Amino acid sequence: RAKARRGELRISVPMGYVWHRDVGLGLDPDIRLQQVIRLVFERFRQLGSARQTHLSLAAEGVFFPRPSDGKRLTCFDWTQIRYRNVISLLKNPFYAGAYVYGKSEKRIELVEGRARKSYGHGKPPEAWEVMIRDHHAAYIDWADYERNQALLAANAYGRAGGQKSSRGGRALLAGMLTCGRCGRGLAIVYTGAPPGRPTYRCDRPNLMLGLPRCLGFGGSRVDAAIASEILRVVEPMAIEAALEAERMHREGEAERRRVAELDLQQAEYDASLAERRYAACDPENRLIAAQLEKHWEAALRRVEACRARLAAVNAPDPAMPMPDFAGLAADLSAAWSAPGVTTRSRQHLLRALISDIIADIDDATREVVLTIHWRGGQHSQLRVRKPKTGRVPAVGVGGRARSPRRSAARGRW
Repeated sequence: RAKARRGELRISVPMGYVWHRDVGLGLDPDIRLQQVIRLVFERFRQLGSARQTHLSLAAEGVFFPRPSDGKRLTCFDWTQIRYRNVISLLKNPFYAGAYVYGKSEKRIELVEGRARKSYGHGKPPEAWEVMIRDHHAAYIDWADYERNQALLAANAYGRAGGQKSSRGGRALLAGMLTCGRCGRGLAIVYTGAPPGRPTYRCDRPNLMLGLPRCLGFGGSRVDAAIASEILRVVEPMAIEAALEAERMHREGEAERRRVAELDLQQAEYDASLAERRYAACDPENRLIAAQLEKHWEAALRRVEACRARLAAVNAPDPAMPMPDFAGLAADLSAAWSAPGVTTRSRQHLLRALISDIIADIDDATREVVLTIHWRGGQHSQLRVRKPKTGRVPAVGVGGRARSPRRSAARGRW
């Protein structure tokens, strides 16, 4: 334990790190492995969800190493990336340059009069025995690690508080509305025939205590009003945002190309190694020769698959032309309502600008009162006419609300 407190105890380290004989703990020299690990962190920063990060990387055919024997980190097989690979990277403080020892504990329980030991019970970070920051080279900094942990905790199902990541659906404000009367989050129900129109309402008092619902209102006008407010706020910075979006698009393309190139290099090496092993085998030893031939054929198929993937990355898809970022800046309303823009993308932009929205109803004027808490610390208020029961407003998510009244703080956020 004394060596652990100094950060010198050579404990087992996660994928992407190795203990060097002279310099201690450092990055794995495998550039391909480093690139994939960095790609996972960058994609999570963009999407804000471990599940969506996994789905995105899996759709691109990204591979991740796993120990060939399932335990020792000496020989790897590259297989399709799994959710547990993503979540293990995001939750491990080693990737933020921290040396950690004593993250789990042993527990002893009495079962039928006998002591039974169980191992591997995780402890909260404040109970870790040793935690040394800036101990070794990091893939992300400590601030990013803490931000990731907070986002993962907020995204967890069944936990009160916190804002969930963008999850799609038809409701633009899913997970962002808080009841102004009881402080609980508003639930979403879909009504109509077929169901499709979102309705926000506070169900918790009714479900938990049998009390009447605090409030409820249709979501179409409210979503449209918030969308209009978002476009009004970002319009002065549209050109800067367009340039930043273009830069991120190019960086994403370069990342995908680099990963595909490294996969092809490794596949070509594996095929060359399999060919040499087959050539060195005694042809009379048919059992061994047949097995080596199968390995060689599998390696060649892997090379062809990697070449096809690299060609697909390099060749632009005619069905998805290069976005016109300058055009998007010129007409934000059309860009917001474009058919190719998903609700998840709109929600992602919304959460980048707004931290929370408090909703209440002014019964005297039949208006929904929305208090918007912007990321910069400013607050503003919108009043949206509440539709009468049974009347559906003819506005969409990207449309303009009918005369929402704005008050309170103005300016840039």
